[in-house]
Amino acid sequence: MNTQQIFGLQFLLSLLVYALIARWYVGPHLASLPVGQALQPLLALHAFRHLGMVFLVPTVVGGTLPPSFAVAAAYGDLLAGLLALVAIVALRARAAIAMPLTWLFNVFGLLDLVNAFYQGLSHDVRLGAAYYIPTFIVPALVITHVMIFRLLLRHPLAAGGHLPASSHL
Repeated sequence: MNTQQIFGLQFLLSLLVYALIARWYVGPHLASLPVGQALQPLLALHAFRHLGMVFLVPTVVGGTLPPSFAVAAAYGDLLAGLLALVAIVALRARAAIAMPLTWLFNVFGLLDLVNAFYQGLSHDVRLGAAYYIPTFIVPALVITHVMIFRLLLRHPLAAGGHLPASSHL
């Protein structure tokens, strides 16, 4: 196998494993919770996306990455992580803006991942020690984005209403 085939296999297998974990363990547990509470642990994983700033650290990525990839991926991840954190705080506070913030985070965060993946492939980016990010972390982020969309679409507040006081956050 060549490097791209190994990368593709690792990405797909990680995606499969995370999808199975979500279906068998995480999803059934979250289904028993009020939506605001169920969203929080999924968002918490994304609150660590500041780690994407590593794309700007040449000693970690094995050299300087193309700026069209590195800058967009690093700052996109940083913004997605901050949006996730703000959405968690808003959900916990039962703020009227909680669901719209969660929608904003989820749409932006998934588009950021798709863009970074596309830019990385189109520029044949070599990540050095940061190789684990797209092969291990990104698949988990993609699965949790899908889970968040499912929760948002199944919830009556999907149109952007606010969380009632009885939502048990």
